[in-house]
Parts: sequence; structure tokens; C-alpha cells
Amino acid sequence: MDKRYWMKRVFGLLLLCATAAIPLPAQTFETLHSFDKTDGAFPLAGLVQATNGNLYGTTAGGGSSSTCSFGCGTIFKITPGGTVTTLYSFCSVSSCADGRNPVAPLVQATDGNFYGTTEFEGANDNGTVFKITSSGTLTTLHSFDSTDGSQIVAGLIQGTDGNFYGTTEFGGANNSNACSNLGCGTVFKITRGGKLTTLYNFCSQSGCADGTEPMAGLVQATDGNFYGTTGNGGANSGGTVFKLAPTGALVTLYSFCSQSGCADGGAPEGLIQATDGNFYGTARGGGNGTGDGAGTVFQITPSGALTTLYRFCSQINCDDGQFPVAGLIQATDGNFYGATSLGGTTGVGTVFKVTIGGTLTTLHSFCPQRGCTDGRSPVALVQDTGGNFYGTTGGGGANGDGTVFSLSVGLGPFVKPQTTSGKVGASVKILGTNLTGATSVTFNGTAATFTVVSPSLITTTVPTGATTGTVQVVTPSGTLSSNVPFRVLP
Repeated sequence: MDKRYWMKRVFGLLLLCATAAIPLPAQTFETLHSFDKTDGAFPLAGLVQATNGNLYGTTAGGGSSSTCSFGCGTIFKITPGGTVTTLYSFCSVSSCADGRNPVAPLVQATDGNFYGTTEFEGANDNGTVFKITSSGTLTTLHSFDSTDGSQIVAGLIQGTDGNFYGTTEFGGANNSNACSNLGCGTVFKITRGGKLTTLYNFCSQSGCADGTEPMAGLVQATDGNFYGTTGNGGANSGGTVFKLAPTGALVTLYSFCSQSGCADGGAPEGLIQATDGNFYGTARGGGNGTGDGAGTVFQITPSGALTTLYRFCSQINCDDGQFPVAGLIQATDGNFYGATSLGGTTGVGTVFKVTIGGTLTTLHSFCPQRGCTDGRSPVALVQDTGGNFYGTTGGGGANGDGTVFSLSVGLGPFVKPQTTSGKVGASVKILGTNLTGATSVTFNGTAATFTVVSPSLITTTVPTGATTGTVQVVTPSGTLSSNVPFRVLP
């Protein structure tokens, strides 16, 4: 169930809703915006919180261009209160050289700009990497030509070296029937100026034992290596988890469908490294031990030992959800949060919480109102520094074109360094809420000099003597701590 299939499901919008979901106590769900094609349609990626306190995202369709049947996609800004501004509509230049159909999230880099990808078009109709300013000026950095990758459905990450890293689902040096002879995908590095280096071509091993078709982004772990997944291939054709050194040397850590009936899942999505040092993720399929299944939540150690934490559709009528099509986030309470694209009490998706031990709680089942005005088929979540969750739905809403929603479960505010590692003396931006009047910034107890730029941003530098640990900011309303330890590099 790749992005193209998923988009077809969303575009179809065949299901109707009839049953109301019962919300849990002490939580508040709100639909912030319903897209209407003119401002975008079908947001198939999560949001990113920017240093100005607003959220930014992409839609796969809609916008001002009439070249594409459903619109060619947009980049948008939304305030926490729900005011949407369309920053860019794709296919705004001749022959769609700027790309079309972005289906991946953005990343805000340390230079303040946003970087992202489009699945199609560009100069060679194989997708692009782009940069866009907060005011909406877009620059195409690279157009893929199939030999270096094709059809980019994953977002970028900024590495500790300042460059960007990502994957392409198809293209590259190796063709195989296993990937429809379109090329089996790549891992690449690209500089801010647009110089691209292919780090790895999948299906480089016999039988594609190293995997094919990476459809999720990478994570750079505390050991400096990159970790990711492939949606297909591997020793059992169920996808893989891999480790990639910055030099391009790849090690396959796990091949899915290794257990009887694919009880371990299949087609894994993206990974996160949790505070315990292990990786956590979801698989879009498998898990019920019969070769089918509705997906799983799993833990995998850096050495490749996998534990299945939860198998979806474990409840009657799949009230706990089916088919998670995005990865997890670890929130400030230490639990993991995510979404399923289908299932729930009305069959069109859920938001869930799962503990590190595998206990799952369904927080929201979509479509409690007739016509799915709260949206349908949620994709991914982000926790903003106010403690609330924000997400998107690929369809539904007042106009059937998808929504942006917020969900509060009572978690408090925190601060988030935009980069989670750096050497002594390195510049660091700290995101937060109500930072005005801050009196102290410390790195694991070591005081740092700082400047309060705005209520949502502090700039500072890693102080001499700092060690790896929590960043704390003292404000008039209390002390705010970082969710993830800041790693001081040698």
C-alpha cells in the first residue's frame, strides 16, 4: 500500500460514516481547517513546527494550477488557531519544472528555510528536492533523472554535518522485477546548494536481500549512523530495517515476515530513536499471523533484535485501527503516539497512544459527525511545544479534501532545540511557547548566554563545560525542559 495506492484511496472517498465515537475524558479534539482544493487538497504528510510558532505542511493536490486533475499540490502555513496561508502552488512554472504532488513533510533547517520533496515532475519527471522561504519563495535544488532516483515519497532530514539526507522509492542503478523494473530506490545526500550524492542503490545484493523501495525518511541516531526502512524486498520480501554509515556502507538489521504468517508485520514505515536508545516504528501490514494483517507497532534495538509491541485489528471490528501509514512520535510523557488510516469505530482511522510496553489506547476515531467533517484517514502527528498534538487527514472534512486537526490530552508545554546535537560554541535555536521573560537557559545544568527573539524562539550557543543532557529554560510561568536530551559532540 504505497503512496500512489493511498492517494487513490483518498481520491475515491467511497466510505460514508454513521456511528459516533465516544471520546475519552480529559481530551479535546478540534478540526482547525478543512481544505477546499483552492487552498490545497489531500494532505498526505505530517506538519512541522517552525521557529515562529506556526505549523507548515504540504498537500498532494489542490492549489491554483489546473495542469493536474486534482491540482498539483501546495505548501501551506497554519497558525495554532487554524488560519491557513497558501505559500506555494506547484506546477507554477513551464512544464512543471518546479515539481508536483508533494506527499512528504517539510523540514526547517538551521538556516530558517524549509526543505522538501515532490513525488513527480521537475526537469525530468522523476521528482525534485526544493527549498522554500517562510514567505513562499521556492527554489528547485535538484531534479531527479531516474539514474539517481525517482518518485520521492519521503521527507528529508538535516544531518549533523548540515547536509540533507533522504530516500527515493524507485530509480537508481539497479533494476529488478521486484521493483517493477523502475529501479529499486536509493539513499542520497544533498547539500544546501543542490549538489546530490547517491550513497546507496537498493537491490545491490542477490535477490534484493538488502530491500527495495524505501518509502520513509531516515533518522540519524546518536551513533552518527542513519537508520531507515524499505517497504519491500529483504530476505522474506516483507521489507527491511537497515543501518547506513555516512560513507554509504549498508547493513540490513532485520527482514520482515520472518515469523510464521508474517506475525512480525510487513512494509515498515519510518523509525524514531526513543530516549531509551532503541528504535520504534510501525508496519503497514501483517501482524495477525495469517499472512494478511492490519499492521503492527514494533521496537528494534540498534543491533537488530525486533519485538512486536502491538498488532492492529486485535479488537472486534478493528475498533483499535488498521494500517498505520506513518511512523510514531515519542511525546513528553514518554509514550508513543500515531495514527491508523483505517479502522476505528467507524472504519476511517484513529489516533492512538501506545506505551513502551505495548498497551494501546485509542484516543480518537474519525468521522463522529455525518459526512466526516472531522476528517478521515489521518496520516501523521506532531507534538508542538505547547504540549498539544497536530495532524492531518488525507480526506474528509467539510469539503472532502482533508483537514488539519489538533488534539489535547493534557500534556504540558516543553522546549525543543531545533538541532539535538552540537559542539561547544555551536549556535542552537530553542523552540517554545510563551518564552518572553525567560531568565535562564541551561544545558544539563550548565548555564548558557541567550537571546529571547520572540515568544516562540530563543537563540543560544552550547556553553563551555556543557555535557549531554536536558535543556531547560526558566520562564515567568515555570521551568520548561526538552523532550529529547541534547547531545554535546566532541
